[in-house]
Amino acid sequence: MSPSKKTITIKLMRGTIACNPNQRATIRGLGLKRREQVRVLENTPSVRGMIKKVLHLVSVVKE
Repeated sequence: MSPSKKTITIKLMRGTIACNPNQRATIRGLGLKRREQVRVLENTPSVRGMIKKVLHLVSVVKE
């Protein structure tokens, strides 16, 4: 990612063992595999929509 791009940092706070398969696939699509893992992603509408679907499992650390 270039420095001019806006980024968003997310952290997986809860496990996905009790989630439905769609939520588990969304977490995997965001690139998160285990609890407490942090990812820096490009701030796009599609990424924000994915975060909104699993907001109860992740926390937005920094925008």
